Amino acid sequence: MKTYICALYYITVVTSALVGLWHFFVPWMFQWYDYLPTQYENLIVGIDYTNYCFSLLLFGLSAMLIILSKRALSLNKEVIYFYYFLNIVWLFRACLATFIEPWPLEPIPAAAIGQLIASDLLAILMTFVSVYFIKTVKRR
Repeated sequence: MKTYICALYYITVVTSALVGLWHFFVPWMFQWYDYLPTQYENLIVGIDYTNYCFSLLLFGLSAMLIILSKRALSLNKEVIYFYYFLNIVWLFRACLATFIEPWPLEPIPAAAIGQLIASDLLAILMTFVSVYFIKTVKRR
């Protein structure tokens, strides 16, 4: 396995895991509930459920791919499929932010632009690794 592919693999799954871990604290960090009227308790609970389930899924899948990295890098198809799925999640996120519904620039433009660049970059890097996996598996 090429060294740069191994490095890209670890960079992408560790970054994804860190985003998943960070997302657990986003509502508190950005004081989401200050923007919502308190009488909408169902909305608040729904947002919490969505955020926490997404955070757990993203962190858990990324952590699993870190733990199973030797198998993925030795081209174990079952593990690589999980990497492909994570890649699709990030591609979807990047397409959503770039083309479909960009994050509003208010109240913090730097955060919106940073998220756009980071999600696009991560999706591109993961796609590069996925294409390498596809080509290498086909050759075998």
